[in-house]
Amino acid sequence: MEETMSENIRHATTHATRTRSTLLPLLRRLHFYIGLFIAPFIFVAALTGTLYVLTPQLENTLYHSQLFTASTGEDRPLSEQIATATAIMGHETHIAAVRPAPHSGETTRVMFSAADLGPSESRAVFIDPKTLEIRGALTVYGTSGVLPLRTWLDYLHRSLLLGDFGRNYSELAASWLWIAALGGVVLWATSRTPRRKTLRAKPTPAQRLAGQRHWHTTLGLLLLLGLIFFSATGLTWSRWAGDNISLLRSHFGWMTPSVNTALHPASAMAMDMPLDEHAEHKGHMMMAHDAVPAAVSPAQFDAVLQAARAAGIDAAKLEIRPSYRADKAWTVNEIDRSWPTQVDSVAVDPQSNAVIDKVEFANFGMLAKLTRWGVDAHMGVLFGVANQLVLALFGSGLCVMIVFGYRMWWLRRPQKGQVSPLDTLMGCWQPLSISARFLLLTLTLIAAVCLPVMGLSLLMLLGVDLWRWRKAIS
Repeated sequence: MEETMSENIRHATTHATRTRSTLLPLLRRLHFYIGLFIAPFIFVAALTGTLYVLTPQLENTLYHSQLFTASTGEDRPLSEQIATATAIMGHETHIAAVRPAPHSGETTRVMFSAADLGPSESRAVFIDPKTLEIRGALTVYGTSGVLPLRTWLDYLHRSLLLGDFGRNYSELAASWLWIAALGGVVLWATSRTPRRKTLRAKPTPAQRLAGQRHWHTTLGLLLLLGLIFFSATGLTWSRWAGDNISLLRSHFGWMTPSVNTALHPASAMAMDMPLDEHAEHKGHMMMAHDAVPAAVSPAQFDAVLQAARAAGIDAAKLEIRPSYRADKAWTVNEIDRSWPTQVDSVAVDPQSNAVIDKVEFANFGMLAKLTRWGVDAHMGVLFGVANQLVLALFGSGLCVMIVFGYRMWWLRRPQKGQVSPLDTLMGCWQPLSISARFLLLTLTLIAAVCLPVMGLSLLMLLGVDLWRWRKAIS
């Protein structure tokens, strides 16, 4: 009995060792392909993201005259500030939102919709709240309210300025980043090649390769948690995988709550929609065809703001969004997404100035809070300058790690005509057992369905690999 158990244990151990020894070459080859073909996209995403998080202070300097004022005295009523901006833009224009001056010395933003603007964009008129002086007009973008410089960097980071088609590049980078990071850790953990020190004045090619691998691996281990974080939060912004993530969250009831703006019970189902943490990256502004229009006047903003303040909306940074529909309430949202986060919201009936609904961040579910914090940390706003510096270090570190990876490839690049079948995924696939193949195929199919851009790019990589394999065996 004991001999049989010992034999079974030895057999299981041998099988596990053999499986690991056949899986590692496959993982190593996949890691190489990711580095060779996908890493350029990851590099661009990391570089542009680093530029984005380092520019808030530059933007404040570049647009200082629009954002700040040296005027002193009492603030004029918000309605007068809005009336001044409306007179400049024209009374036929629609006010998209108003952001009162959060602190003394800062300007008020009155944002208008325009047909020539992109999704989530508006044209902001900057008003001195004390003198009603027009300080300028700029196109602003999203919930974060970034100005033209950072809007351009945001589009560059997200889509390479190529519109919706360009978003596939950033989704491709985010889809593969976590696989490359975790795969690299496995390869490091199973590697038995120590770093050899040398006293040679001129290191050999093998020693140079070992040095590049050492720094590539060291940076990968140091950046591991950040790489997984950037991959996960980046995927929530993506087009295809992001939709799958939203469906999953909706199915399990993990969506972020939002205020119900319906003024009539019959329309409550249509109006009570979950909040999208990535609203600044999308543009879902629709007006129902059968909606009764409602007039919006500057005088209403004072009363709505007063009602929101009385309901507990106490953040310095807030945004008032009017409704041009008679069956929909106005919303007043806190927009201070630094720590501690202030993103409470209320819905206010503009006729009676009654608060009909309120959503507090303190009552969010834990997943909704983590999503909010994750998005804000990804954008570098959660912990202010410290957040910016950490993201800049991670982004620049990732870029350097990719450079080391390409240097490794250059040092060990095969000579022309020296391709081995074992240097292909097909060559590494053949020694696998049937059970290992089935498990890998199942996991790959699940990942491809959840991450469609990753799945499509994997097919392209397999096509290249199949061509190299056939060339090697011919």
